[in-house]
Amino acid sequence: MPEKVLMKGNEAIAEGALRAGCTAYFGYPITPQSELPAYMAKHMLPRHLTFVQAESEVAAINMVYGAAAAGARAMTSSSSPGVSLKQEGISYLCGADLPCVIVNVQRSGPGLGGISPAQGDYFQATRGGGHGDYYHIVLAPKDVQECADLTFEAFDLADKWRMPVMILADGLIGQMMEGVVLPPARDLASLPAKPWAVGHQGKSGRPFNHVSSINLVPDELEKSVNDRFERYKAIAESEVRSVSTNCDKADLILVGYGTSSRVAGGAMALAKAEGIELGLFRPTTLWPFPYAEIAEFAAKGKKFLCVEMSMGQMVEDVLLGVGMSGVSGDAAPVHFFGRLGGNIPNEDEVLAAAKDVLAGRSKPHRIGFADRSLGSGRNLGSNRSRGQ
Repeated sequence: MPEKVLMKGNEAIAEGALRAGCTAYFGYPITPQSELPAYMAKHMLPRHLTFVQAESEVAAINMVYGAAAAGARAMTSSSSPGVSLKQEGISYLCGADLPCVIVNVQRSGPGLGGISPAQGDYFQATRGGGHGDYYHIVLAPKDVQECADLTFEAFDLADKWRMPVMILADGLIGQMMEGVVLPPARDLASLPAKPWAVGHQGKSGRPFNHVSSINLVPDELEKSVNDRFERYKAIAESEVRSVSTNCDKADLILVGYGTSSRVAGGAMALAKAEGIELGLFRPTTLWPFPYAEIAEFAAKGKKFLCVEMSMGQMVEDVLLGVGMSGVSGDAAPVHFFGRLGGNIPNEDEVLAAAKDVLAGRSKPHRIGFADRSLGSGRNLGSNRSRGQ
């Protein structure tokens, strides 16, 4: 049996990156991900790899741009406000088709908010938080093992599709400690060649390359964006990942990612002890989102309850998936339960919300502020929503 080691999620992300062949890290400390750059500093510098604590998040993401353009497996990490500062650089990276890995260990917001776990950065991550038309792959670990595994895989996906890949965790995933089996380290000599990279040509004979996101010729820029969206279509057809548990047996499917999916899994176990069958659907790729799987369940008349540590963001993708099924929202209603401000939903709250849905006491979610404030039919500021 492979040996398990006890690590924090932040440390597992860092070690997964090192074993994937990350040779350049640029970052800036911010809670709750500061263990990650600290781990990289401790383990990269003795190996003569590139580690830079940049003067700001803006500087860090632009250093990633330079290293990625030169062909390095480059990475940065931050938490919510810091990732906001990186958005211009992320847009540049996507516009220049540069592979890299970006980690966001989410905290509560908006603004400076708090340092406790949250999931309010979903829209920013999955819709392209910078300017222009673009997407990038977003992976969501639910435990420390997936922190290592998904980060390891993220570098391969970035190189395969020539784009940034984001690891979207939350503060609890980053801070919790669990046993993890680490992937075997990559031989740097085995990493894929990057003939498009800039830098010293040596004796390779390849042409000098120029990497940039600027194009002042409208027709050429339009074509490059259209070509990029054809690539996005291929990614959506081949890289969607999700995990379904008991969904075929249950009338109501809980949907969550990260910490919320763990809580939903606990609520499902509590329900089973009471003779109630619930399902659990966990998207591992938040972009591309598993719309087809949601549509398939909707076509069978399943109900959905989205559990999030936000005012409701992923729930809108679930609604889109239901819409793709051709089934009416009444036939496959989508409900929402969320906590925010750094509060984490508990299993009893989620089970109570599920019972409300099954008993017809909960209003289906609709896109818009008024409905979102109602959540799953519970006022998030009321004593009832807090289990009191």
